[in-house]
Amino acid sequence: MGLLETTEQESLRETARRFVHERMPLSHVRQLRDSGAPDGLSRETWRELAGLGLAGIMIPVSHGGMGLGWTELGLVLEECGRTLAPTPMMSTVVLGSTALTLGGTASQLGDWLRPIASGEKLLALAHDEGTRHAPYGVGTRASLGSDGYRIQGEKALVLDGHLADALIVVARTSGSSGEREGLTLFLVPAQSHGLHVTRTLLVDSRNAARVRLDEVLARPEDILGTLDRGAEVLDPLLDRARVALSAEMLGGLVEAFESTLTQLKSRKQFGVAIGSFQALKHRVARLHCEVSLTRAIITEALHAIDEDRSNVPLLASAAKARASDTFLHVANEAIQLHGGMGVTDACDIGLFLKRARVAAMTFGDGHFHRDHFARLRGY
Repeated sequence: MGLLETTEQESLRETARRFVHERMPLSHVRQLRDSGAPDGLSRETWRELAGLGLAGIMIPVSHGGMGLGWTELGLVLEECGRTLAPTPMMSTVVLGSTALTLGGTASQLGDWLRPIASGEKLLALAHDEGTRHAPYGVGTRASLGSDGYRIQGEKALVLDGHLADALIVVARTSGSSGEREGLTLFLVPAQSHGLHVTRTLLVDSRNAARVRLDEVLARPEDILGTLDRGAEVLDPLLDRARVALSAEMLGGLVEAFESTLTQLKSRKQFGVAIGSFQALKHRVARLHCEVSLTRAIITEALHAIDEDRSNVPLLASAAKARASDTFLHVANEAIQLHGGMGVTDACDIGLFLKRARVAAMTFGDGHFHRDHFARLRGY
């Protein structure tokens, strides 16, 4: 594992940094939120980002992508996290294209990867059914009939669900809720009869949706992976999503930390910068250590995915637990160290706390992943 970025990776990071700061700064987030934009993001800006090749960063060159790895994706997501850029990177690039590459047929890959890379099509994963992450807690049923599978159930917190051209629906074709076996993934077009998608807004103003499936028809050729063995696709998909989200969270927590340092150096009391007070120095020193440790485990997890190591599940849970805890800790401290202005909407630091709370819960919070880590180790 290389500890330093290559010249190509530095160039990629700089490209992403320049784009998000120019086209998706924090003022862009506020404008989308305050205007009540129905999409919750700018499709025009997304197509511009795709034009730079970033939407297809991990898609093979043969399908119109850049053919790069998770380490490179992590660099891009980190820069997106620094401005809280609202994009379909998580729903479409991380979840959608990864599910296709893990379990898609040649026909599915041909139909979807190139439009994803160009920014023309969006996907979303319809998986969780409650307010807490439960990978195998799937009650949605897919029953085989004469014309195909009929899917009945409800999904919650479907990221960018109201924008997706198709949903990757996790349904149960056998077994009971909570069991690993018996899950099947279906690629369901958004226009399918009986599919009802309702947009909801999260506290950080990001897109999510509630999805109701009322006897939605899915054909056998719409299956991703193998019937009843969808967990073989879902498990590595969620592990990769956890690491990718951790990389985005890293960008957010680093930006919050650096903004707080600037505040401590510029704000004065008793004629001196408050950053010179020993008590505050101690708090900032602890934050610096936590940020450094978080970056280290996320970098390790990204490299592990690229190297197809067997310990990816362990590192994914370690990274997500650390990122969740650190982002919340940094954001809470940042609010305190900004003083009274930190709790006002006019101060940008509050936006990072809201994002930290939502991101920490997505794909499992710190408590979930410490328990999951222990179970993977046999405890």
